[in-house]
Amino acid sequence: MRPKFEFLEHLADAYVAARGRSLEEAFENAALAMFDVMTDTQKVESRIKDEIIVEEHDQMALLYSWLERLLLKFEIERNLYSRFEVGKILQTDKSWRLHATIFGERFDPTKHVSRVEIKAVTYHQMEIGREDDGYLLKFILDL
Repeated sequence: MRPKFEFLEHLADAYVAARGRSLEEAFENAALAMFDVMTDTQKVESRIKDEIIVEEHDQMALLYSWLERLLLKFEIERNLYSRFEVGKILQTDKSWRLHATIFGERFDPTKHVSRVEIKAVTYHQMEIGREDDGYLLKFILDL
């Protein structure tokens, strides 16, 4: 079985390849990878539960907004997340939509190691593709 995500070589930023058997699982693993850039997600407990709804005009905008919304929750509310349950990603005539339940806890500098700060999610080199056994998402996080 392939890893949920891996970090690809990039000079200054974090270049992530996230995989999943379904598009929903790939989005979950993309979120996990993003938080793993920031801290050791294995030490983030499921003490709080939040809901997120994202709707965009295409899949790449959906991925971008999903990650951006999670990053903003960290920056504004200081919450770290380590478990993501993305419901069915739905396509309508005009948009793509996801609803997710996310689990984590408030950032505690005595418990959570700060790795690197993510400045932004980018569209640069973003890809959403199919593989034999599922989906592959690639994206760059500006550090």
